[in-house]
This record gives sequence, C-alpha cells and structure tokens, in this order.
Amino acid sequence: MPYNPPYSITPTILKQVADISEAIGRLSAQVDMSNALRLRRANRIRTVQGSLAIEGNTLNEAQITAILEGKRVIAPPKEVLEVQNALKAYDKLTHWQPANEQHLLHAHQVLMAGLLEDAGHYRRGGVGVMSGDQVVHMAPGANQVPRLMTDLLRWLQHSDAPALVTSCVFHYEFEFIHPFADGNGRIGRLWQTLILSQWQPVFTDISVESLIHQHQPAYYQALRDSTARSDCSPFIEFMLGVITATLHETLANVSEASAKTRVKTQVETRVKTPEQILALLAQHPEMSLVDVAVHLGRSPSTIERAVAKLKEQQRLAFHGPKKGGYWQVLGNK
Repeated sequence: MPYNPPYSITPTILKQVADISEAIGRLSAQVDMSNALRLRRANRIRTVQGSLAIEGNTLNEAQITAILEGKRVIAPPKEVLEVQNALKAYDKLTHWQPANEQHLLHAHQVLMAGLLEDAGHYRRGGVGVMSGDQVVHMAPGANQVPRLMTDLLRWLQHSDAPALVTSCVFHYEFEFIHPFADGNGRIGRLWQTLILSQWQPVFTDISVESLIHQHQPAYYQALRDSTARSDCSPFIEFMLGVITATLHETLANVSEASAKTRVKTQVETRVKTPEQILALLAQHPEMSLVDVAVHLGRSPSTIERAVAKLKEQQRLAFHGPKKGGYWQVLGNK
C-alpha cells in the first residue's frame, strides 16, 4: 500500500494558499529580467546566511557577499566552507529533480563536502534532534532510513496535492526521518525551495530561509507540534505563513527599487537633455525643435522648455527668421 504522510488541510491553509497565489501573480508582473537578476543575487546571499545561521554559522551578509566574489574572509574555516558549499548547492538547484534520490544524495554531498565524512550517504547510526541539552526528537533507526526515504520520495513524485502543501509536507517528513548524520535542516530547506521553484520559478529569487531564521523558535515548535499530533498541518501553516511574509517583503522591496529606478531615470533625463540639445545643435544648427525632439526621443514640449532655459542661461541663441534661421551654441555662462 503506498505511503501517505499524515496531514490535514485546514481553513487557515486554504486561505494561505490563496494569498500566496495572489502574491506570486503580483510579483511575477512586477519583476522584469534586469531586477530579477539583482533580486536573485541579493536573496541568494540572504538565503545562505539565513539557512546556515539556523545551524549556528555566524557569517553575515557582507562576509558571504565577499566569499561569493572570491575575496578572502577572516572567519572560522569551517564556517567559510559551509558558505562555499551552500552557494554551490543553490547554484545547482535547477539541475536537480525533487523526487530523484540520487539528486538528493548529491545535494547532501555538495552541501556537506569537507564537513562530514560520509557526505552524500544516509546515516549508519541513531540520531536525535537537540534543543540545548534536551532531546526533542529521536529519529527512526538507521536501518529504516532507506525504506522511509524511498516511500517519501515516491509519495512526492505521485502526490496530486498543491506544490505549496507537498513542499511543506516533504520538509516536515524529511526532518522527522533525519536521514543524514548532519545537514538535515539545510537540506530540508533547500529541497523545499527546489520543489517550490519547479512549480513557480519566482521561488528561485526569494529568501524564505532568512525569515525562518528570524522565527527559529516557532520553526522548531511547529515541528514538535506536528509530531505530537501525528499530523503535520501545524508545520504547513507555519511554513505557508513564512512564505506569505517573504513574498510580501519581496514585493515591497521590488516596488521600492522600481520607484528609485524611475526617479533616477527622470533625474538623468532632465540632466542629460540640455547637453544633448547643445551637442546636436552644434553639429546641425539648422535643425528645428521638432526635429530635435524626434532625434532625441523627447516630447516637443520637453525640448521647448529645455531650450528656453538654455536661452536664459545664454548658452544658446537663435539667429534669423523662424524659417531659415540657425542656432548658435554659446557655451557655459
């Protein structure tokens, strides 16, 4: 009988799925190719910083940016290696398929290379999840891991639930199984991003991990609540809440960046137009203002205002009749 993880769809989850779908539509409409690349770089750095900070890594965004740019960073070598590995893993995201076990093992090998002796292999011993000195979860025995992961990946491949739900269910079940000796948290978060990004590519460009880090106690509490209930709906609700907040934050950042770009463009246009007029009329003094407007791609009214100001500044003068006259560039006064 095929395995089905225990979860229920609550009214809260339904509302969250609707809110997220609406936010994705708005974000997709606002993000063009140029700011998508800037957004991806900034959020990739935030993603790596957030996911690793949950595991105790102390490097900040500036240090991670320096590592991304190939610069030397004075920091514990282990933490630098964790960042380098995570950057490589997120760069490979588009090459992996969520339900492919070999891809999952390869991702773990990339993330944990040089950090764990058996990177890329399931654990061979028992493992527990600690909160301080307290064991909050004892994972299933190592001999059960291959079967449990096969069942989970097969469910992921054939599930007809929305990607928003399946990504959360997989994340929870993965952390419950804890298939690796170390690196389970960062792989679980990476794989949820992979599942979501294959549904909506915009998830490649946002940083859910950074908000998980900001709400780390609630993240672990949602995992514990789901285990206690044998129903992962508390974790689904928590993660969908984080995704919603991340999308709204990203929308705000995109809107702010777009507004700054518009203002900068307007300022540059105002500054450049007079100089462009002078340069053009110095070469073609016989041109009419309509011709200037067409040549520079400006409206006639914009050109007329700029020329009037240039005349006031005694940088430009017109000689002769309106038809048949010519312009004289006088230079700065």
